[in-house]
Order: sequence, then structure tokens, then C-alpha cells
Amino acid sequence: MRHPKKLTEQVPFIVNLSSGSSGLTLPVWVTAAAKAATQVLVGQQFLPSLTIVLPDRKESLTVPVSSAALIAGGNQAIGISYADSHKGLDITRNLEIWACVKLQQKPEDTDGLPDSFSDSWLKLVAGMGVGKHESTGDLCLSGFARELLHCNLRSLVPTGHTLRVEIVFPAGRELAKRTSNEAFGVVEGLALIGTQAEAQISASPEQLQSTIESLRSKCAVSNFADVFIFVIGENGFDLALKLGFSPTQILKVGNWVGPLLIVAAESGVKKLLLLGYHGKLVKLAGGIFHTHHHLADGRLEVLTALAVAERIPLHLIQSIGEAASVEAALLSLELTEPEFAQNLWDRVALVVEQRSNAYVARYGSWPMEIGAALFDRQRQIRWAGPCGCQQLDVLGVTLEK
Repeated sequence: MRHPKKLTEQVPFIVNLSSGSSGLTLPVWVTAAAKAATQVLVGQQFLPSLTIVLPDRKESLTVPVSSAALIAGGNQAIGISYADSHKGLDITRNLEIWACVKLQQKPEDTDGLPDSFSDSWLKLVAGMGVGKHESTGDLCLSGFARELLHCNLRSLVPTGHTLRVEIVFPAGRELAKRTSNEAFGVVEGLALIGTQAEAQISASPEQLQSTIESLRSKCAVSNFADVFIFVIGENGFDLALKLGFSPTQILKVGNWVGPLLIVAAESGVKKLLLLGYHGKLVKLAGGIFHTHHHLADGRLEVLTALAVAERIPLHLIQSIGEAASVEAALLSLELTEPEFAQNLWDRVALVVEQRSNAYVARYGSWPMEIGAALFDRQRQIRWAGPCGCQQLDVLGVTLEK
């Protein structure tokens, strides 16, 4: 048996990482604009830098704001900020953010407010360019963003009043076309998501090192379960939690899938499940183990090659290759030939497992089984490889057909 080397010996770029500067996530810049506008509305002086309190930490942040002023005859105010995540290729870099605020007399009966992010003193509204849930029309907002707005605005609202905050991203509708928001049911703009204040660059070595440390920490816990789950983004993480998996079993790996597979094997993981959106995990079927879209894509090419291997009729293969996206290819094939669609995506899941196991085998021999499970835009787990099916069965999860 070949003796496995340590990961730091195999992948030199992981060691000696320099610490990069960290920007701030979209919820922080939205909160800063809303706070500046609310301060002006209640008669306070505009300040170009604001203190933003963090709901989960003792320390606060100093955040710049571009401007704030009264509007509509002094009954409303607007605050403007510009997002800076320090991520050079991030589409929200320099995004202009408007927060329009208005104080209203508090109604005696506050039951039945329209959306789930309202309470007796705060009403949040998705304005132009801000993403909404397609099914409900509600503002697409993370729990962290909501908490951040609450803890920074509450003290500014006079007794007996409610605060209406309409968030606007003037360029949000156009920018959203360059994201996968719509694939997850978010329409009309950019989602206001983020689970922490500091922006993380999922393609950076610094983020890899942080994730490695988190993985090793989880694996070092004495009651660590030998079935571990890798998810690539927030959607996968949220789905894993809703399926009943423990947070101690789940790791959000970002785009560094390959190196983290090795770390998992080194750390004693016996069974690993790759859980991800089909449009992302298809890259692994093509041997692409750093999945950031700025570094590698080729998804339609991979899907076309697998369609050939599955012996799908030529005219359907041609339509796959000419599709605008992986999602479009899937929807078109399901509409016309659902059996071929099912077979093709079952093959994708199988090849993801095969390629992932082969990737790990390049660096050593560990008793780790890698399974793959893919979900669609409705966050339904639709396809899994043979190993993934076994792992899901043990965990009590059934595939949606």
C-alpha cells in the first residue's frame, strides 16, 4: 500500500499563506446606508463614517457612507453607500446601494404584516434591483442581514413609531443576470445574503487555509460522525440543515473541492457525501476540482461528453451543446425526453464519484468512500451516484423523481 503523504507536502501552495485584507459583505453596506438615512430622518447630523454593531460579536465596525439626506418634504430620508468586498472579480464591487426610510405611526394591531421579515417596529421592502423569492414575492434576506439591521436601527426608532426601509440596488437587476440567483428561485435582482460581516474570497488561498482548519477541528471532535458532508455554497448548506444533518457533519468548502477531499481523508473521514447544485458539481465530472467560474467552466462541454457516453441520440446531444446554460439543457431534455434526462444526470453523479475517488487516489490510499448527490433549482435532491444513494439511504433521505 502506498503511504499517503501529508497534504502540505503534496500541495505546496497551501503553506506559507500571506494574510489578505478583508472587505465587508453586502448586508453591512445596506445597514450602513439605512442607518445613515435613519439618523438624518430623526434629526441627527450626517456622518461620513458610521459605527456598525455586529449581532454576534462585541467589537463593532467603522463603515463609510457616501451621503444621506431628507427627501419628500422632510418626511423621508435616503442613505447611499457603495459596497466594497475587496474581491476584485466580485459583481457587487462598488455596487451603489440606496436605503429609503420613512417613519410611520405604529398601528394598534400589528398582526398580519405582509412578509416574514417584518415585526412591530420594522418593515423591510425589496425595491428596484433587490432579489425577491419567486414563490412568495418576499425580500430575499439572510438571517444575519436581518439581525444586523435590527440591532443597528432599533435604538433610532422613536417610541410609538415603525420604520419602513426600502432597499434599492440601481444596477441590481442587470447584475443579477450574471448570477445563479434565478436558478434558486430569486428574481428581479440581487439577493441580500451573507452570514457574516467580513467578505470571504472562496477562490483565495486564505479562504482555503481557514476551511482546512475548520475541517480539521470538526474531525478532531471525539463524537465526530464518520459520514461527513461537503457543500459548495449557502444553498447546499441550508438544504443539508433542512434535511436534518448536524452542523458538525457539514462543511462549506467553497471552490477548493480537491485539496479539501485530501484533508478529509487525512483527518479520518470514512464516508464523505458531496452535496451540491447540479450546475456546480457537473464540473467535478469533468475533472475540475477548483470550481470558481473565473478559473474554469466547461460545464456544457462536460455534459455533452457524458451525453455521448450515455448514447443519447445525436440531435439531443447537439441541443445540449447549444443550450444557453446547464439548467436550460436540463429543462429542455426533461421536457422532451425525461428518461434520457434522468439517465444523463445519474451518469453525471456516478462520474463525479469516480473522478473524486480518483483525485484522492493520486495522493495516497485512504479508506474513504466518496458519494455524490445533486439537487435542482427547487432544492430537491434528484440524482445520486451508487455510493451517494447508499449514504442517503443510511441517513434516511430519499431522491425526488
